[in-house]
Amino acid sequence: MADLKFSFAETFLCSAFAACFAEFCTIPLDTAKVRLQLQKKAVGDEVNLPKYRGLMGTMATIAKEERLSALWKGIVAGLHRQCIYGGLRIGLYEPVKTLLVGADYVGDIPLYQKIIAALLTGALAITVANPTDLVKVRLQAEGKFPAGIARRYYGTLDAYYTIVREEGLAALWTGLGPNIARNAIVNAAELASYDQVKQTILKIPGFSDNVLTHLLAGLGAGFFAVCIGSPIDVVKSRMMGDSGYKNTLDCFIRTLRNEGFLAFYKGFVPNFTRLGSWNVVMFLTLEQVRSAV
Repeated sequence: MADLKFSFAETFLCSAFAACFAEFCTIPLDTAKVRLQLQKKAVGDEVNLPKYRGLMGTMATIAKEERLSALWKGIVAGLHRQCIYGGLRIGLYEPVKTLLVGADYVGDIPLYQKIIAALLTGALAITVANPTDLVKVRLQAEGKFPAGIARRYYGTLDAYYTIVREEGLAALWTGLGPNIARNAIVNAAELASYDQVKQTILKIPGFSDNVLTHLLAGLGAGFFAVCIGSPIDVVKSRMMGDSGYKNTLDCFIRTLRNEGFLAFYKGFVPNFTRLGSWNVVMFLTLEQVRSAV
């Protein structure tokens, strides 16, 4: 991904566009993932089956009960998030990497330097973008309300306003701790692994910097991101979707005690399907846009 002829502004715009395009294409999978993560297992309840079962089952249930458009709930907030988070985390990655190794560095940058750079840019980007992430999760978490029950939010802007009015401005940064941890780690897994996998593939005879290489590197980035970030992602989604938790540790302990360790990998398949496809679409789009520019 390194190309020193690109300015930060150019990289930011290319990254924001690619991230927004990937978000629009894959948000139905993300909505299903959030619903599965927020679904709690009732202690001692062996009779009632869970409402959402599997990726396709969850998407089918949402579409049947709430219309097909419900799968794109939170898309506006999601695009807000990707414009800020996607643009910053990728736009800052090369400058931070160069800062760590020095402008005069020659040769392949060590993997640990790539990881550090991605951790820093992921943490900084999500700190700025946390309000958009919160609103997106809140909107995705809303299911079909019974007759006579008013909706909490009537759109993205109303969600921002209602949260600030009812919970205070600081509430927009609810879940910031696990969100920083999750996005810093996932960003490191995505960018560093994409960088490293692509670099490794290009050393194999017969491979070149083309769509196939970008596809394989994007899948690798998505796989590593989900394996590493899934437990933190579950805690983040629950804290943002349910204000009943005191803090990150409380959410972690209660989830572990009530549902077991595997609860932290709830929605793993849709999460990998979503992140894998998201990374493929995003990196393919990013590489093509950069080539066009």
